[in-house]
Amino acid sequence: MHGEYKVPGGKLVVVDVEVEDGALRQVRVAGDFFLEPDEALDAVNRALEGAPASTDATGLAARIDAALPEGTVMYGVTSEGVGVAVRRALAQATDWADYEWQLIHDEPQSPALHMALDEVLTAEVAAGRRPPTLRVWEWGAPAVIIGSFQSLRNEVDLAGAARHGFEVVRRISGGGAMFVEPGNTITYSLSVPEALVQGLSFQDSYAYLDDWVLGALGDMGIRAWYQPLNDIATEAGKIAGAAQKRVVGPEGRPGAVLHHVTMSYDIDADKMLEVLRIGREKLSDKGTGSAGKRVDPLRRQTGLARETVIDNMIASFRDRYGLTPGKVTDEEMARAQELIRTKFATQAWTARVP
Repeated sequence: MHGEYKVPGGKLVVVDVEVEDGALRQVRVAGDFFLEPDEALDAVNRALEGAPASTDATGLAARIDAALPEGTVMYGVTSEGVGVAVRRALAQATDWADYEWQLIHDEPQSPALHMALDEVLTAEVAAGRRPPTLRVWEWGAPAVIIGSFQSLRNEVDLAGAARHGFEVVRRISGGGAMFVEPGNTITYSLSVPEALVQGLSFQDSYAYLDDWVLGALGDMGIRAWYQPLNDIATEAGKIAGAAQKRVVGPEGRPGAVLHHVTMSYDIDADKMLEVLRIGREKLSDKGTGSAGKRVDPLRRQTGLARETVIDNMIASFRDRYGLTPGKVTDEEMARAQELIRTKFATQAWTARVP
């Protein structure tokens, strides 16, 4: 079995392994990382040899740490990263390069339609009728998008939202509220086969699916990193938040993962405070007393137009993995419109957690 894992912010780890009688055998770790001294690699292989195949990534990392020679230096790789690569090998996970990726970047659309398209397109990937898809959103109206499990009245000042013309919708993924104004927000979705994140913990899957955008930001001169569980941050502050939803596939097929990210290109912090109910508890755990200081927009950090930032992100993804233009099919759009009518535009869904 063969597994690969790019350590977030680091290098590629490759593992080839066999399993005999429930134990790891013939373990070979390789990659473009740096490791000193040379014999440390043999120590890693020996540490994994004979480990129960059921051992999780943390347990495998502990075996490696206990076996490394004193003074070992690891650069671009971690013991945990090796453990994840082993788990991906055992799960027969796929890699980004195994797929033909499709890009959808359409005209501005309503917040409710964006919610519905996320659900429909990810279900189509799970059913095998659609290739893995990167969808870049354009917003047709200002909106507050609350997480699947958030309380509507606790998160949104409905009078403030109405006063400023904000539509309130609920998405299918968990996480926190998104404050969106057209022209001030960059949002994208990845609808990917479940096999792409096989062997990864829930937390690791966030870092793994965000890694390409960290590279794209780096190309624009921004040193960004993944901040558990679901944020992308820089030295200036948080610039993005991610959320995920696992979608079950049809009978006999694996599922798919929806991973979507909202990035703040610019933000009106005063207006946000009038629309969102951001509690002191949420602010205190970020080490700041001001919501405006929690998010640092990309416009200020890049000096680039929003459209240029988006073009650069798409180009970076295309250079890494390939990307062909696509579109929402008529059948997918019809299903999305039906979901708006029956779910995303209904009070029963939006206020399902009052």
